[in-house]
Order: sequence, then C-alpha cells, then structure tokens
Amino acid sequence: MNIISLLLATCLLSSHVAFADSPMENKGQPTSQILLQSTQSWDGTSYRAYPKGQPELSILKITIPANTTLKWHKHPIPNAAYVLSGELKVQAKKGGKSIRLKAGDTLAEMVDIIHRGATGDSPVELVVFYAGAVGTPLSQ
Repeated sequence: MNIISLLLATCLLSSHVAFADSPMENKGQPTSQILLQSTQSWDGTSYRAYPKGQPELSILKITIPANTTLKWHKHPIPNAAYVLSGELKVQAKKGGKSIRLKAGDTLAEMVDIIHRGATGDSPVELVVFYAGAVGTPLSQ
C-alpha cells in the first residue's frame, strides 16, 4: 500500500470515529446552506479590500429597541448581518436608497458609506459578523 492510500484510509477511519461519538449519531449527515455570499453591499457598491494588519473577526448580537432610529454612521470594514427577529429599515444618507429587512433576512453591509437603521413597533435582534483587523473600529 502506498503512502497516499494509507493517508486516505487513515483520514476516512478518523472521520468515522469522530462522527460516531458526536451527538448527531444516527441523525444523518450535516447540511449547510449559504445565507449570504457577496462581493458588494446591498446598494451595489463593490467591496474594495480588507484592512491591513492582524485579522480580527467579531460577531455581535445586537438588539435595537422598538421605534428607534440609529445615528448616521459608517463601517470601515466589511460586515454582514442576519436578522433574528423584528423588522429593520436601512437607509443610505446620500441618495436615500433603502432596504427593509425582516427575520431570516441577511444584509451585506455598506463600507465607508454613511447610513442608519430604524426599527418599527417591535425590537430588532441581529447577529452581525465583522471581518476587520486588530485596532480597527467596527463603526464610526
């Protein structure tokens, strides 16, 4: 048996043992669904590049109270949001473009473009993933 065959057999046996002891035993195979994959923000602006420096990932769960309008702000780094609950209107300051999001929606957020969000009669819960660099603020 050559070395490649031996390595392949070892990997297959190792993965079988790892899944056999997992809590998903007899539940079938894991599945995945792409919720968002984009090279541009929701308004069509292409992403340029990630900041230089040590990469840093941040995931925040953000709760915005009902009937709240956030301050105008911008993000210096790419980020994406997943709406857990509620409805959110996101609006660009220049040009007035806007988008409405509800539970289950995703958003490829704007970078270096001033915008804000506003909730309706119920609070909004979001999970936001930021891909930045150490020392880079998430929002300005």
